[in-house]
Parts: sequence; C-alpha cells; structure tokens
Amino acid sequence: MRQTAAVKRQLAIGGVAIGLPAVQAALSGYSDLAMRTVAREHGAPFAINEVVLDALVLQKGKLQRRILNVPEHDHPVGGQLMGSQPETFGQAARELVRAGYDTIDINFGCPVNKVLGRRRGGWLLQDPDTALAIVQSVLDAVQGDAPVTVKMRRGSDDSPVAERRFWEILDGAIERGVAAATVHPRTVAQKYVGPSRWRFLKQVRAHVGDFTLLGSGDLFSAFDVVDMLRETGVDGVTMARGCIGNPFVFAQVAALLAGDAPLRPTCAQQRAAIERHWQVALPFYGDPRRALPPVRMHVIKYGQYHPEPIWAREQLVRVRRPEDLLERVAEVFADRFDEGRDRELRREHAVAPALQDCREG
Repeated sequence: MRQTAAVKRQLAIGGVAIGLPAVQAALSGYSDLAMRTVAREHGAPFAINEVVLDALVLQKGKLQRRILNVPEHDHPVGGQLMGSQPETFGQAARELVRAGYDTIDINFGCPVNKVLGRRRGGWLLQDPDTALAIVQSVLDAVQGDAPVTVKMRRGSDDSPVAERRFWEILDGAIERGVAAATVHPRTVAQKYVGPSRWRFLKQVRAHVGDFTLLGSGDLFSAFDVVDMLRETGVDGVTMARGCIGNPFVFAQVAALLAGDAPLRPTCAQQRAAIERHWQVALPFYGDPRRALPPVRMHVIKYGQYHPEPIWAREQLVRVRRPEDLLERVAEVFADRFDEGRDRELRREHAVAPALQDCREG
C-alpha cells in the first residue's frame, strides 16, 4: 500500500504568506510579467521571475530596468539569481530587494551546458565552498529584508561524492539562515532525461524536519502536484513545464485539494487567457514585434490543451506577424470546439511538454 503524507493547505516562505502549496517556478524565457500576471489571475498564489544573471541586474540599461520593474499587482514575487561570484551575487540580490522582490532564490540547479561551462547553476553543486559563500553573501546583503531560498538538484551526478556535497550545501544553507529550499530530484548530469526520483524528496523531508521544503520535477498536471504533496511530504511544489500554456492548473490543484472535481478550460477561457497575455506583454516589451516571439511560445503551448491538439498546434505555429496573432487565436479557440461546456479533467488528459533549454533548474 502506498504511504501518503498529510498535505499542508497553506504555504509560507519565511514571513511571506503564499497559501496554495503550488507556485509558478522560474522559467527561463517564459516567466516574464505577462506569464506571471495571467497565472495569478487564474489562481497562482506566488510566481518567480525567470532566472537572471547577477551581472545583468547590476549592468545599467534597458534590460536592468525591465528586471527591476515590479508592478504593484505582481506580488508576492520571487527573484531568482544565477552567477558564480559571491560578491556580485550579493550585490544583485540587494538590488532585487530594493526593487520590490518579495523573496530571493539562488539557482544551484540549471543543467544547461553553457551555464555549467561558466561555473553557474548546477555546476556549483560540485563546489560547496563557493556555493555556501554565495548563500552567505546573499544573506548578508539582503539583511533580513526578504526571505532567501535555494533551488537545487539532488547532486551533480549519481556518485556518493555528489550526494555528500548535496547534503553539505543543503545543511550549510539551512544553518546560515535560508528560509526554504526547492529540490528537483534529478541530477545535473540527467538534465531532463528519465523520471525524477520522488523518493529522494521523502529522504530530504525526513532529513530537514520542519524546515520549509518544496519539490519539483515531472509535474505536468494538477494530479501530479497532489501526488507529490501526498507521497513526499513536501510543503509545496514549484510548477514549471506543466504551467506553460496552462495557467488553469492552479485552480485545478485547489479543486483537488478541496475534494472537488477539477475542470478543463473551455476554448473561451483559453482564448481570454491568451488575449490577456498579449495585452500585458505589449507594454512590457514596448513593441508588438518584440512581444510576439515570447508570446507565441506560450500560445503554441496552449494548443496542447485544445480539444484537437495536433490541429491546433499546426495552426498556431504559422503565426509570424503580430497582426495575425489574435485572429488566429480566435479561429483556433472558437466556441464551436466545445460549445462552452465544462468538462471534468482526468489524469489521461495530462501532457508532458518538451523542454529544450534551461527552463527550470
């Protein structure tokens, strides 16, 4: 018989009250203001900006201004940093706090080769001294004005040495005062190949006691979220690939936790979410031509949840001009496909989106 843990219905990170124990992860190239806004409006209680390099936070210019622009409606929001130098890491963390980010997350998980080659992200799991120096630098710079968290994988590889380093970094971060940790139970060497080892999260849960622990990995539907919460005992989960083109997942999680049947989005709801995404993206990027590429990536993902997903994707990938976007969306997500009827979400409706880059740590 499968053992399950009691699910905590209310998540908090340090002094930041979050609520629903399912939040939007930092997704490189995806979790910009537009994605976060749409996710919040569909039930996400907390969202993390896409991972940014510490150097870019400190480098004056248009990109810095975009990173440090936190609107009033975008709270609570986390800022995730990646880098290799403790001093600049701390300086960048301080700038994020000054800008209004509610939590600061340190990325020790990204497995992409170009990141590892620069001794950032998941590479730091091989170097506990530098990793913990970064943690201390960030804590010193933030000075308690925002909770500091870490995002980790379960090691650089499957070797005993890698596992010892994981525990050294996790324990050291907790001892220094981080408020929470998110653990993705794949190794850096695995990247996204093979299933994530959820049983490792149970091991971490037992090891850290009451310390706030979040899990990630293979969360493609609301059912996966509830399964991870129950099977591992984590306090919350960070959703990455599973919420691209699917902001409805947060309300579905809430329904399952309340004992209700989750519903699939109607075409009208998908259409409205995309229109809202475009509305927020236009001023954020400043020009329709610059806004289209990031929005188009999301729109194509929405097609995976369409009643006819293969056809929908074929239509959506043809969008090449800003002026064609909403017209094509209206055609693809027309009411005739479901007549506006609510349909219950079932496990078999889940999809496993492909991932080709450092979208989540």
